[in-house]
This record gives sequence, structure tokens and C-alpha cells, in this order.
Amino acid sequence: MYGIRTPVLVLGAAILLGGCGGEGAPDDEARDLSLAPAESIAALDDRPQPGPQPQPSTPRQTAPAQQRAPSQTTTPPRAATPTAARTVPVGTVMELVARDTISSKTHKAGDAVWATSSADVVDERGRVLIPAGASFQGVIDVIKEAENPGDQGTLVLAFNRVTYGGKTYSLEGRSDSLATQTQGRGVTGGDVAKVGAGAAAGAVVGGIISKKTGGAVVGGIVGAAAGTGIAAATKDRDIVLPAGGRIRIVLARQMTLEPVS
Repeated sequence: MYGIRTPVLVLGAAILLGGCGGEGAPDDEARDLSLAPAESIAALDDRPQPGPQPQPSTPRQTAPAQQRAPSQTTTPPRAATPTAARTVPVGTVMELVARDTISSKTHKAGDAVWATSSADVVDERGRVLIPAGASFQGVIDVIKEAENPGDQGTLVLAFNRVTYGGKTYSLEGRSDSLATQTQGRGVTGGDVAKVGAGAAAGAVVGGIISKKTGGAVVGGIVGAAAGTGIAAATKDRDIVLPAGGRIRIVLARQMTLEPVS
């Protein structure tokens, strides 16, 4: 009996004490007893706490390549390497035709002349260097009429410019051959006077033949006719290059196909 009663009494006393303690203590004190202060937690666990985890970054939206503003430091495109200028070698022959008539009667040295190429000038690979129809400009270098029977006179042309494709190039070429002809100037009274000796000789001949009063007159007429014949035979003849006449020139110096204007 005694062993059973003792635990019951102890249990009852504990219940009474617990009830008294619950009624006398405020609600906040009860909460304080149930939770440990933050300081006590830190003191109990001094291991380093993990920091905030980095959030995954969102990819930046970039503008399409075609919408981006051009960079101020963009390298300009490289210029194409210029090709070497083509040349026409010394001794190249060019066939031309005269644009206007040239005559020793109306022209003198230093007068300007023009001609047109009648055929393409090509290189060893067949590439056209100067096309047919190109305009050549030059001057009369030498011009001299025919002074003696059988003489053809002298005409030399020098060309220094050629124009085609809207550009002008310099060159140095001289005429090698020309399709010239000679042309008489005709006899004038002044020309007959120059051969007065022929007229005087004709008068003597007329006097001897006639033996009459009018012989001197007849002889004078015969002498005048003889003098005219002598003047025609000895008179200077002009060298003429007609319009359209052939001109062949030869380059005296290498020509570089670089326009001068």
C-alpha cells in the first residue's frame, strides 16, 4: 500500500505546481522560454554561414547586326592596286589619213595639221592600244616646193597629240612617207619678165627669119612665147598632200598611255 501511494502523491503535487506556474506567468514570458535568443544561436554555431547564392544572369539582348550603329573606327576598304600603264614602243608604225589639204603654196612650217588613224594600233598580244578613228594633231616641220624639174619637193609632219575616248595622250612621231603630188602654180606676167633673155633671143630669131619691117614685132611675139615656155619649164611646183592622203608616221620615242588632258 505504501509503495503505490507515494508515486500518486508526487504526480499530484507536480500537477498542482504546474497549474500555479501557468496562471501566474505572462504569455510573453512563456514565449521567451520556448525560443532561444538569436545571440545564443550564434554562440552555439560559429561556423561561417553561406552567403546569398548568385542569381543566374539573363542574356543581354543585342541588336541585329544590320541594326547596329556603324563603328567610328571602321577601317576603310583598301584601294585597288593600280595596274601598270601600257606603253607603245619606239619604232611603232601608225597609218593615218590627212584631214585637210596641205600645200606649199598655202602653208608654211609651224602650221598646225590634223589627221585620223585609219587602222588600230595593237600590242604583241593583239590588244588595241590606239583605235582606228583616233584624232592626231601635229605641225608642219618642213615644207618646200619643187625647185627643179623632176623634184618632188619636201614635206615633213611631226605629231605630238592623239585623242580618243575623250582623253588626250602625248606622243612623238614623224612622218615616214606621204602620198604627196606636185602641182604647177601657173605662169604670170612677172614670171615671163624673169625670162626676158628668152624673149630677146626670140626677137633676134624673128628678125633673121622675117627680113621685113615687121620682123622685129613678129620676133618679139615668138620670143615672148619662148619666154613663157621657159618660165613654165623652170617655174617652182608645189608639193601637195590632198585631204584623205595617206600619212605613215613612226614613233620616235616610247609612248606611255597616260592621259594629259
